[in-house]
Amino acid sequence: MRVFLLLCNYFFQKIKLMNKVKFYGMTIIYNDKNSEIIFGNKIEIKSSFFSNFIGLNHRSIIIARDGGKIEIDDNIGISGATIYSRKRIKIGKNTLIGGNCKIIDNDFHPLNTFDRINKTNEKIKSKEIIIGENCFLGVNSIILKGTILGDNCIVGAGSVVSGIFPKDSIIVGNPGKIKKN
Repeated sequence: MRVFLLLCNYFFQKIKLMNKVKFYGMTIIYNDKNSEIIFGNKIEIKSSFFSNFIGLNHRSIIIARDGGKIEIDDNIGISGATIYSRKRIKIGKNTLIGGNCKIIDNDFHPLNTFDRINKTNEKIKSKEIIIGENCFLGVNSIILKGTILGDNCIVGAGSVVSGIFPKDSIIVGNPGKIKKN
């Protein structure tokens, strides 16, 4: 299997790759000035259809913009996920991010019609996301701004999660609710 990596602005911006980061397929990584992306050790990022047979519908995309910071700790698995930060996203050790997940710490567009039409990007609301250690995010789950997942949390397939969840929670549904501790 060929391994491709697309790093926009790699030599000019703050992207830190530690040891043993493996890319399967073409991964899109982008950060602009004043933003930062930090990868820990033993990370696998899968972007090829053949790298995960759950049915990836796009490449893995990791973007930090407008001062955003992404911290991906050690021993992380990512499959066809989008991680997009304008504030801060921290992913704890030993976490698995299932196929096609979205982790987005901002509204992506201004909510006010006037600001959206006039592309007033400074009006985009952002709030950090913290994902604890040993978590598992199921296929097609969405983690929204302001979410804090304690250690050992499991997010069910297709769940939409927003809020603060204690360690050892199983979170399912839209909106995501604790099903079991």
